[in-house]
Amino acid sequence: MKDAEPGLRGLLVKGLDGDAGAYREFLRDLAAHLRGFLRRRLQRIPDEVEDLVQETLLAVHNQRHTYDRAQPLTAWVHAIAKYKLIDFLRRRRGRDDVTETLDEDLEVFASVDNAAADARRDVLKLLAGLPEKQRLAIMCMKLEGLSVVETAARTGMSESAVKVYVHRGMKALGVMIGSAGT
Repeated sequence: MKDAEPGLRGLLVKGLDGDAGAYREFLRDLAAHLRGFLRRRLQRIPDEVEDLVQETLLAVHNQRHTYDRAQPLTAWVHAIAKYKLIDFLRRRRGRDDVTETLDEDLEVFASVDNAAADARRDVLKLLAGLPEKQRLAIMCMKLEGLSVVETAARTGMSESAVKVYVHRGMKALGVMIGSAGT
């Protein structure tokens, strides 16, 4: 974390000062750290990791006004992540699938989980194989989360064309993925 602290702290402070782009980047980078932290602790139930990452990010977002800029970001995020993990473990008490390793020196920022970056790279590689209009419609709607109306406005396509290109593109991606597995 010592390496990540200044960058993440800077992004959060900019976000708190109104820079929405910096705040999105802070949440994205923090999510990668949280995934690595939680994946090590929930090895037997990896399907739960992403839900807990999202819960923790939501708590960070909801409590961002409590962050003291004079204090290290590490301690603040560590406390939130630790309590979210403890709450999760309490809800699952008595189950055999939890690897409980709650050391006091938990290192939330000890490693970054690159799985999300690897997945994004793979998706972009697949998208590169699509015709431009299909790729653009899918990127706007599925990766950026824009609505059909917003995508149409951004791309200059009609709303019905956006729907058609997304449908055809998703179908083509399914075929690409299916043929890659055989």
